[in-house]
Amino acid sequence: MGNLNNKKPFEMIIFYEDRNFQGRSYETSSDCPELTSYLSRCNSCRVESGCFMVYDRSNFQGNQYFVRRGEYGDYQRMGMSDSVRSCRNIPMHKGQFRMQVYERENFGGQMHEMMDDCDSIQERYRMSDCQSCNVMEGHWLMYEQPHFRGRQMYVRPGEYRNLREMGNSSVNRYTSMKRVLDSCESQHH
Repeated sequence: MGNLNNKKPFEMIIFYEDRNFQGRSYETSSDCPELTSYLSRCNSCRVESGCFMVYDRSNFQGNQYFVRRGEYGDYQRMGMSDSVRSCRNIPMHKGQFRMQVYERENFGGQMHEMMDDCDSIQERYRMSDCQSCNVMEGHWLMYEQPHFRGRQMYVRPGEYRNLREMGNSSVNRYTSMKRVLDSCESQHH
């Protein structure tokens, strides 16, 4: 076999109407703001390659869940309140990661710049909360609880003035952050 490392990885996720990969299916490698355009409901998925964020509301809203290569047979067991309604492909980022986190909305209060994973902003920076951020480089997952637990939110390069108003309004704060690394397949943390 030849060296395949110079080929761009091909991302692919397959959604199924029913649990355990049953019923009609729909496959995609790109963002999909409304899965019900293709399936009446979506209760399981299989990620062939790449990394995706799945959402339980249309237009990348509601509860979010990070999925990488593997099988996800039942969304209710993952903490989703409903079936998946939209998904976003997370492109692979090569290079460094940089994000500024702010204690208050609209970039107020304490600010700290991070370039690597942070399992607790409380312990590292003495910040109890992160309400806004500016992602300069890379793709990140923000978690409700320390040590990368609880509900999550995906952020890509850009300014986020009020994290509470984005996507999942039931999350009061984000207290740990993790980089989405190049090799989602081998990211076993």
